[in-house]
Amino acid sequence: MAGLIKHEDIEELRARTDIKEVVESYVTLKSAGIGSWKGLCPFHDERSPSFNVRPQAGRYHCFGCGEGGDVISFLQKVDHLSFTEAVEKLAARIGFELHYEDGGSGPRREETGRRQRLLDAHKIAAEFFRDQLLSPAAAAGRQFLSGRGFDRAAAEQFGVGFAPQGWDALLKHLRGRGFTDEELRLTGMFSTGNSGDRLFDRFRGRLIWPIRDIAGETIGFGARKLFDDDQGPKYLNTPETILYKKSQVLYGIDLAKKAIAKDRQLVVVEGYTNVMACHLSGVGTAVATCGTAFGEDHIKVARRLLSDDGTGGEVIFTFDGDAAGQNAALKAFSLDQRFVAQTFVAVEPSGKDPNDLRQSGGSEAVQALIGSRRPLFEFAIRSTLAKFDLSTVEGRVQGLRAAAPVVAEIRDGSTRVGYSQELAGWLGIADPNEVLRAVNNAAKSRSRVAQHADPAGKPAEETAGTAPGFSRPDPRDPAARMERQGLEVVLQQPALLTADDWLRFGGIQFAVPAYRAVHEAIRAAGQPESGDWLQAVTEEAPEPLRPLVSELAVTPLPAVNEEGLKNYCRSMLRSLFEMQLTRTKAEKIGALQRMDSAADPAGYQQLQRELMELEMQRRALREE
Repeated sequence: MAGLIKHEDIEELRARTDIKEVVESYVTLKSAGIGSWKGLCPFHDERSPSFNVRPQAGRYHCFGCGEGGDVISFLQKVDHLSFTEAVEKLAARIGFELHYEDGGSGPRREETGRRQRLLDAHKIAAEFFRDQLLSPAAAAGRQFLSGRGFDRAAAEQFGVGFAPQGWDALLKHLRGRGFTDEELRLTGMFSTGNSGDRLFDRFRGRLIWPIRDIAGETIGFGARKLFDDDQGPKYLNTPETILYKKSQVLYGIDLAKKAIAKDRQLVVVEGYTNVMACHLSGVGTAVATCGTAFGEDHIKVARRLLSDDGTGGEVIFTFDGDAAGQNAALKAFSLDQRFVAQTFVAVEPSGKDPNDLRQSGGSEAVQALIGSRRPLFEFAIRSTLAKFDLSTVEGRVQGLRAAAPVVAEIRDGSTRVGYSQELAGWLGIADPNEVLRAVNNAAKSRSRVAQHADPAGKPAEETAGTAPGFSRPDPRDPAARMERQGLEVVLQQPALLTADDWLRFGGIQFAVPAYRAVHEAIRAAGQPESGDWLQAVTEEAPEPLRPLVSELAVTPLPAVNEEGLKNYCRSMLRSLFEMQLTRTKAEKIGALQRMDSAADPAGYQQLQRELMELEMQRRALREE
């Protein structure tokens, strides 16, 4: 009977895995000081980066939503995996062999690994489809690609394949590789008969595009009809599965992620061939949705890659020039407020998509389309005005009423004023202030609606507590701030503490309950000798406070170089120890004042000696 992964293997895997490298598969990180990195949180939508990673500690923490932990918990959260599935994925990533044992508690091996099995099935299926594209039966598929300007090298670059016309070619192939029918049902690559017990290939006689996640794992397929006797839709995608969530998938994201992060640009096109055309034309930031409109979940992925924190970046939507394309662009405008980066639209008036442009005008034509982008604001306003007859007074009034709310949605005040003036010119209104008043009134109405929807109006950082049962201390309290900074130093730089330091640290009486609990967890874990000491501290802490341990372990320390870091840490430890001496001294002074020296002269003298000793320790600490 298979059992648990051995504990020592898990510890070894944590030690060998670079958490920064893993996180960067999902989030664009920037340096945030010595040994610290920062980016937009993958677990909640935010405009300013508050997600911190500290590779030396092997920890991450978001100061916005409170999520934190190690590399295993990161994968569990971001990929929706069980503990064992996350461990197995990390092990596969670095080629580390895991060993299992029976007994104990926790998730058993037979209950996990399902996701990896599905990924393996998709990987083998993608290879099968690619091989089939070279077969005589795939002539129609090769002709389709050639007719759209894609040669064999292009097909190989994007992994394009062919699904044979039979009913069970892929089914037989995967069964032959050891996959059970139960596993195959979960992949989404097969359909069932009316009775529900007979499996057959979902994709038959079609050109196939593998759809990969941001980490490059194949999670689904898109299939294009080739033959007239195919009664199915023109394009057929994988249905919703454990792996494939169409509202979160962006085709080409695995190939585009580095260019998106580097160029701070995201180009959204329609369809697989348009993504291919853009990349082959030098626009390596292009992606496409898969069978659904660009939505909120796509935005979260895009913003993390763009590092959408208000320091630049652009999102460009490309649409056909027809009515459907304009409607799609206007729908995209409704999403603009979720980006900090500026949004644009690139519309080809003749109706050509990027693939058509590449065939007719080469790579330069595709690049020119992207270069001709217009701010989405302008496009949305002009499209709104196009619905009215502006040659009449009534039409201009109606146009102003319809366009003013559109302009009011512009976040930047200066840009909003500028477009108000543009709108006045487009409407032929002599006084721009008339338009500005209409825009401001629309903005006030919008603000009232927003306040009614969220009367509290408090950011997440203000409403979130440290943990259930532990209140967050007042950051203006210097003593609480000192306790926090001291814990940050000990958790991040334990090697700087001498044996005397650890003795002193163990005797500190923390006043803040949450910090006191973390201090007790550190004492319970003992001094760091071997293994993952920080993990031991985390496990010793109460469950609600474990995110706080991660938070303290990744908070950037204020230092610009290694020497400055050491000086800061030593200074902070001295201050923490001195604070404890001051507290102890105050307690003894109070006891001395309450004591009757005549009734207990020996006790009175003993307290005086203890006070003198505390003062000598405080002075010696300052001299250090």
